[in-house]
Amino acid sequence: MVVLIALVLGVAALTAHTWVNATRWLRRPTAAPGGTTEAVAVLLPLRDEATRVTPCLQALLAQRGVPDLRIVVLDDGSTDGTAEVVRRVVDGDPRVTVLTGAAPPPGWLGKPHACHQLAVSADPTAGVLVFVDADVVLAPDGVAAAVGELRAAGATLLTPYPRIVVESVAERLVQPLLQWLWLTFLPLRAMERSARPSLAAAGGQFLVVDRAGYTAAGGHAAVRHQILEDVELARAVKRAGGRIALADGSRLATCRMYENWAQLRDGYSKSLWAVFGHPGAAAAVLAGLLAFYTLPPVVAVGAVLAGAPTVAVTAWAGYLFGVAGRMISARSTGGRWWPDPLAHPVSVVVLGLLLVRSYHLRKRRQLSWRGRPVT
Repeated sequence: MVVLIALVLGVAALTAHTWVNATRWLRRPTAAPGGTTEAVAVLLPLRDEATRVTPCLQALLAQRGVPDLRIVVLDDGSTDGTAEVVRRVVDGDPRVTVLTGAAPPPGWLGKPHACHQLAVSADPTAGVLVFVDADVVLAPDGVAAAVGELRAAGATLLTPYPRIVVESVAERLVQPLLQWLWLTFLPLRAMERSARPSLAAAGGQFLVVDRAGYTAAGGHAAVRHQILEDVELARAVKRAGGRIALADGSRLATCRMYENWAQLRDGYSKSLWAVFGHPGAAAAVLAGLLAFYTLPPVVAVGAVLAGAPTVAVTAWAGYLFGVAGRMISARSTGGRWWPDPLAHPVSVVVLGLLLVRSYHLRKRRQLSWRGRPVT
């Protein structure tokens, strides 16, 4: 019973931290009435995105409040006609440059190399670089608001985290964990103030960076071999003396990362191992997550069957605290706050299975993404 009470108090404390982050420290960008006068380069790397790049491009072309906007698109070895789709949508718009990417040289992964080529090709007058993925659809004032928040925060690098769109059961189980994890376990304001590179988070789907700070950090060349190039770029910025920040970008952008279980499974498998590094650390974190968020409902059901009401009530309290944390996270980032959080213990189990799969495939050197090895 003492262990169970300790677990429940731990979950309650983590949920309280989620609430503090969501209500006090999470930045919420809004577009300034006049937009921004800065020159901005939006950089879009593409590899086999013919079926979903059109909404992304149309949204970029419709941006307002950024009179000096340039868009650079790089086709990174696509085989599905992505470049043709891009040219058809762009239709000769003078603000857009379409590049054909080179193959990654030895020691480079595909995404960092594509972003590096985009950055060095951007208009030299652009003081802000905005990296956007093909699955992101920006609101009309998305770029202007993000650039304004970058400057208001005094940051070198800002992630305005998009609203994650989920439709399938697998997406609804796993995708909300992205925001929940950093809202629950990352002290947002401490992350902004601390110079420690280890205290960093970022999301490459929508990433806004001061160009001078990006260059000082070494740009994507500094993270050329990193599968989590977004987080590692944030750490490189900190090492170079810059500041980073996270923001709720749910009003600025939407993103549906994966459309089915196979895509989600492979997407998480390619990179989860890199979140924790050593398998021992991953095992310890997973054990903690299971203990805090999956064990309480299991104990509650067992206690009900065994006729132990005090244990059952205590365990149910732990479960409900976990559900409350998911609800807070979802409501504060534009997600589905009901009834999906009720399945939070199952979500943690699925995440654990994906983590085990990621390490297993890495050990066997079978990890790949978009036809390229990632280890």
